[in-house]
Amino acid sequence: MVATRSCRHDVGVARVLVTEEIAEAGLERLRVAGHEVDVQLGLNGAALIEALRGARALIVRSATQVDAAVLGAVSGLVVVGRAGVGLDNVDVEAATKAGVMVANAPESNIVSA
Repeated sequence: MVATRSCRHDVGVARVLVTEEIAEAGLERLRVAGHEVDVQLGLNGAALIEALRGARALIVRSATQVDAAVLGAVSGLVVVGRAGVGLDNVDVEAATKAGVMVANAPESNIVSA
């Protein structure tokens, strides 16, 4: 008998919160894939925590601070995507402890992100 494990990250349509400017073409690709794209620019702290309720993914650039307080206050978040170089604005250790994947696109820029 083979044991199977269901993944808590299985989703059909996911709500993706985008807190910084990225190219409309990238947002459209997410929409075409069936995701709900929620663009709310300039969020941090309590406003970010509130906006993340119900979101499965978060896309940021460099201004949004995804720290331990944010990651500890939300549930259901699966992934944080950083459009750009580095991860200094994402607490990778806290994300790992919370079971949230973190990915970055170091070669993206404001036009391609």
